[in-house]
Amino acid sequence: MKKNSLYKGTLQNIILKLLSKEIKMYGYQITQRAKELTEGELEMTEGALYPLLHKLESDGMIISEIQKINGRDRKYYLLTEKGKTQQAEKETEMKSYLLNLQTIFNL
Repeated sequence: MKKNSLYKGTLQNIILKLLSKEIKMYGYQITQRAKELTEGELEMTEGALYPLLHKLESDGMIISEIQKINGRDRKYYLLTEKGKTQQAEKETEMKSYLLNLQTIFNL
């Protein structure tokens, strides 16, 4: 991941936001969507992604389901109601934070 220190504290919020825009996503799809949206700036590694997905699942923010695709199991992640609420709250906090940063750095 590029600019690791800048993104590190926001990866959980990024994952929740991406899942809020899709019905369900699998891990690789999450990493590729983040990379696509940031034009390659955010390269989320498996080592960063999967521990966060497991944490979000254990916290009840997401659930997973396994589907067979071309004879192989694929694990999809979906937001729970708790996750949807958390995502909305975190998005509001993040937008406020970014606005404050923008105000400071535009001095």
